[in-house]
Amino acid sequence: MDTSKAMVRFLNKPLIDFIVFKLAKQGVREFYLGVSGYVNYTGLFDHLGSGERITYRLGLKGEEVRIRYQPNIESRGNAESVKIVMDYYDIREHVLVVQGDVVFDVDLSDLWMYHNVKDSYMTIVLKEIEDVERLRHYGVAELCSDYRIKRFVEKPSPSEAPSRLVNTGIYLLSPQFRDFFNYGVGRKLLERGELDFGRHVIPKLIECGYGVYGYVYRGYWFDIGTPESYKEAVFYLLKVLSPEELEVDHIHYGIRFMGKTQLSRMLRKSIIDRLEAGDIVLEGDILLGRHVFLGSKVRITNSVIDHYTIVSDGVVIEDSVVMDRCFIGSKSRVVNSVVGRHVRVGSNVVIENSVVGNNVVVGDNVSIINSKVWPNKVVKGSSTIKDSLIS
Repeated sequence: MDTSKAMVRFLNKPLIDFIVFKLAKQGVREFYLGVSGYVNYTGLFDHLGSGERITYRLGLKGEEVRIRYQPNIESRGNAESVKIVMDYYDIREHVLVVQGDVVFDVDLSDLWMYHNVKDSYMTIVLKEIEDVERLRHYGVAELCSDYRIKRFVEKPSPSEAPSRLVNTGIYLLSPQFRDFFNYGVGRKLLERGELDFGRHVIPKLIECGYGVYGYVYRGYWFDIGTPESYKEAVFYLLKVLSPEELEVDHIHYGIRFMGKTQLSRMLRKSIIDRLEAGDIVLEGDILLGRHVFLGSKVRITNSVIDHYTIVSDGVVIEDSVVMDRCFIGSKSRVVNSVVGRHVRVGSNVVIENSVVGNNVVVGDNVSIINSKVWPNKVVKGSSTIKDSLIS
């Protein structure tokens, strides 16, 4: 893993941007990032800093967004990370907890009202899902008639799940939560290192009679922890987000262009002229990042191409995400796949139903089918990789 989940490229920018901006636009001004490890911390800090960029982007005057980070203290679970941050920064207010690998559209005002009306110790945002097989990946809640959580089962089999209401990883905690680990059952959890919200803390709070309520949420929510859910989220939000949220400067039919500079506008005009002349084919919903070069006879359908990517002559890209600063060699095909950052793909390559990690080099005449290639690998020319993991 060479990138934290929060910094994964998502619709041509880091995922954390969608989370922070979604909350900041609803009035949140204080952010505390519960990060551990060098890669997680440095990536987030170098990108977000102390909040100045977000303050500027939102055009705030007279107030500012502040971003602070977990100190260099190891945590044994996400609940302990929250405890460390609350103790270190002396937080004695309600705290909204959001996992760093989700995208959502929760109305915070409605959530806040609900939490207060219920006089809730902890409110968990729940989402009903249709695919029962996916229940095994989440915590699942059983509700009483007043929406108090009666039972919470972490990652059950579909036959053992008490409902189809899954934990989104979004919580609203009362100020009293800070003291939970100082006494009684909370202290025992701390001593045993049982400090994961889903596996340990939530079931124990319910068992001990704390007021834990479920807020059933109807809007969109995606956990992007797998390539399948990542692609599902990308292509759903590509359709529903506004140009402002996508940072799109111009839309030509289903093609969304990023970039505001004069050079970006010139490149955009060139692409549209070539599209109308039949030199390239762009179909469906497409997001093109800044300074993307498209060679002759390129065909792109329902895909996302990130900044500074070169797509050579005769390339076909369908239902895929190609991240920033990639090079795709001539007559290659990328279908239903995710290609990571700074990847170099040779000529006559087929990448289908696969994931290629950051900084991978793929030689000419290679086939990668139903496979995953981890970051920083070299795939030799004329190789065939099928149903494999290259780690």
